[in-house]
Parts: sequence; structure tokens; C-alpha cells
Amino acid sequence: PTFCGQPLVLDPGELEGVDVAVVGAPFDDGTSNRPGARFGPRAIRAWDDEGRHGRPHLRSGVDPFSVLDVVDHGDAEPAPGDLNRSHEQLAAVLRGVLAAGAMPLVLGGDHSLSLPTLRVLAERFGPDGYAVVHFDTHADTGAELYGVRISHGTPFRVAAEEGALLGANIVQIGLRGTWPGPEDFAWMREQGFRWHTMDEIDERGLDPIISDALAHAAARAPRVYLSVDIDVLDPAYAPGTGTPEPGGLTTRELRAALRRVGREVELCAADVVEVCPPFDPTGITALAGERAALDILTGMAMRRGA
Repeated sequence: PTFCGQPLVLDPGELEGVDVAVVGAPFDDGTSNRPGARFGPRAIRAWDDEGRHGRPHLRSGVDPFSVLDVVDHGDAEPAPGDLNRSHEQLAAVLRGVLAAGAMPLVLGGDHSLSLPTLRVLAERFGPDGYAVVHFDTHADTGAELYGVRISHGTPFRVAAEEGALLGANIVQIGLRGTWPGPEDFAWMREQGFRWHTMDEIDERGLDPIISDALAHAAARAPRVYLSVDIDVLDPAYAPGTGTPEPGGLTTRELRAALRRVGREVELCAADVVEVCPPFDPTGITALAGERAALDILTGMAMRRGA
């Protein structure tokens, strides 16, 4: 199946006039704990089995597919066992999507895919031409993970050290647990990273934090890359992920937040990552991933005045 039954357009030369191109990134060689996110794109796409595409969102009344021209651009070809080559293949696809004037919506796959995304965005817009809003349990700013420089735990650190990402241009939401450690957070402060933990969300509420994050992102750059790690959800709502951590957002909270992001800032790229179907026989994690992607599109459609 294609994402939400949308047309399959594999030739980048046929993306002219398309608003959003959905791209699968079926690799998980950057995973440090439970593997299986390579099956995420397939599982997310499969949740259209009841023909939900074309049904407006109940509260907003917006059907994103009647407002946006959305196509499924297939998968970036993975290179199992060679994460760098998988990154290069994804980067090539993203360049083609952006060159056509479309926005890539990437279905992961592990979160290391943010590194090629950040590199390509810096190529196209300059490091100061985009900001990042990042929903995640983990900051993904490790200097290394088990001695490995490039993995799903390091993309934002590597991109910042390469110069593709300006530290002051990223806001992270939902951090909790015990990783990364104090040294990594000290490095993040030096770089100008901003983050909001689940403890802060409990104290202040999610809406004010989203307002702060969007205001900061909009002040830093004219466009935003939205990255959503499904493990920002509590494992009660998303058990099928590689590194679950108790105490996260509910699916309802995340969906509303993503519609706000899509509505209030101009997105240049987005992704939903770390859906790991082998650890969720119920399929609710893939369903949450599909709904997250739909809510991003719904927010974008609302921004157009729908």
C-alpha cells in the first residue's frame, strides 16, 4: 500500500507541483537497542487498510488531501549493514524532492536519518535558513554511542559539529529518562540548544511549551524541520519502539501538538521515526505513527486557510 492510498510517484521529475512527497527510510543499522525500525515505513503505510484517506479530521473538519497534493515517493533504497550508504541514498532522494519544490515527509527507520536530512537542508537553505522542532524522549546529542560516531543517538551532535545545524536553532520537547548525561547537556548549553523535559511539561502544561518552542523557531529561521521520534509517547501508547521510556506524552497530546506545529510555522521537512513493529503485535505504535504523519499534514492544510 501507499501512504493513505495516495498516488505512487517514483520519478523525481514528476514531482513538480506536488506539495508533499512521502518517503520511506527502511533502515535501522543505527539502532543501539531493539532492532526492527526498518519495518516501520511498511507498517505505517499498511494502516490505511480501512480506507481512511479522504476523511476529514473530526474537530478541524479538514481533509489534508483535498488541500495538499500529497504523493508517495516510495522508499530510499537501504544498504543493510552500511549505514553511511543508506544515509547517502536517502540524501539523494531528499535532494530530488526539495529540488522539485515539494516537502519531504520521511517515514523511518531509525533516528540516524535526521543526519542526512540536516545535511541536505543546510545545503539547500544554509544552516541559518531553517530551525528544528524535535519531539523525543532522548536528545540524540551523544558524542558517541557504544564507541560509534554515527547512530540514532548522535545525529544532532554530529550535524552541529559539522556546521549543518546551528545549536541555537533547535528546540527539543519531551526529554526524560537517564540519557544523555550531564556532559552532553553541558555541550548542548554551550551550543545554544533549547529543550523542554517531561517534568517541565507536567509543571507548565504542554500548550505553553509548544507556544514557546514555535516562537523561538520562528524567530530563528523562516522555515522549520519537524522531527518526531515515536518514543516521545509513553510506552502505553507506543510499545513498538527501540528505546522505550516510561512517563511520556499521550497520543492525544502529541497529535494536537503536531497539528499546531504544522499550522503555525512553515515546514520544509518532517519525519516520523523509530516505529518498530516487531515489538508491538497490536500495531498501535504504527497506527500512532500514521496518525502523527496525518496530523502534520492536517496542520499544514489548516495553515493554508482550509
